[in-house]
Amino acid sequence: MELRRKGQGQEGKGESLSYKAAGVDIEAGYEVVRRIKGLARSTFRPEVVGDIGGFGGGFALKVSGSGAMRNPVLVSGTDGVGTKLKIAFMMNKHDTVGVDVVAYCVNDIICHGAEPLFFLDYFACGKLDPAQAEDVVKGVADGCRQAGCALIGGETAEMPGFYPEGEYDLAGFAVGVVERNELIDGSKVAPGDAIIGIASSGLQSSGFSLTRKVLFDVAGYSVFDEVPELGTIDGRAKTLGEELLTPTLVYARPVLQLRRDFELRGIANISGGGLPENLPRAMAEGTRARIEWGTWPVHPIFDLIQRTGNISGDEMIRTYNLGIGIAVIVDSESADGVVEALARMGHAAYIIGRVEEGPKGVEIVNLD
Repeated sequence: MELRRKGQGQEGKGESLSYKAAGVDIEAGYEVVRRIKGLARSTFRPEVVGDIGGFGGGFALKVSGSGAMRNPVLVSGTDGVGTKLKIAFMMNKHDTVGVDVVAYCVNDIICHGAEPLFFLDYFACGKLDPAQAEDVVKGVADGCRQAGCALIGGETAEMPGFYPEGEYDLAGFAVGVVERNELIDGSKVAPGDAIIGIASSGLQSSGFSLTRKVLFDVAGYSVFDEVPELGTIDGRAKTLGEELLTPTLVYARPVLQLRRDFELRGIANISGGGLPENLPRAMAEGTRARIEWGTWPVHPIFDLIQRTGNISGDEMIRTYNLGIGIAVIVDSESADGVVEALARMGHAAYIIGRVEEGPKGVEIVNLD
């Protein structure tokens, strides 16, 4: 192939085309990297090898010497923010959804007792806005710092014509480590164990397709409408958008501290599918969960959604977390101590049920 200077040759006698003319601004991509390097470095752990900008992120897993793991198992997870991003677009606020993408990946891998080590993100848009991308990565870096993991790389993709103007998609990938003999897989869960629910921050990042249909399409709310029943912020009623954009809690530090102080027999991230879908994934065959409805407070946002959309209780339970972000299963004698320990770490927690013998599943009792 012969490379010609601009204007040489007979083909394409009109405007000289370029990648930028086709919708991809390489310089904007370089600008994003310049903006986010410092954000990524703020999350680095001592094990990080190299810097942002290479073709891959390096992480030195300690397998020899002082403090080395004897039989390490890497645990990985991936997830996205989903249609919660639509709320960010409506509000033109992009500095919190990055926390969500970290939380949803990290909250999965800690269910196996793994300490989060590093994280990578994937940001794709139609036209790259460096300031918007920087805001998104600010949230990612914030989430990584909360989780104690390093943001060691990622991908920024500009794809003209693929996304509506101003919109993007965001996904992430987390890797953690745990000693094989400390791996939590639910196999030790036994009848009589207690189920403890750690409070969520609200919707977190699940159920937004139904939420948007109910609150915006059916009820006609705007993200800027103040809704007094959702509480106050800065001395005024919280807007619906502020409530919906509340970031997902990152549970890595409290759960790992619990793992050091107690025997955690099962851990479940209560995301899409609610308690019925997620809790059995953390339990042994031949055990089932009996959940006592009314043993924890339900966020007002869930009452608003159910009332406005005339949604059945069963549909709410299998769609939303309803106020429980993580469920941990421990022996019954440890239950009160776990709740007290979480309170000292700033996390509200409740004994919400117990484990019984029977086919794997979840029974919720005392529903109206």
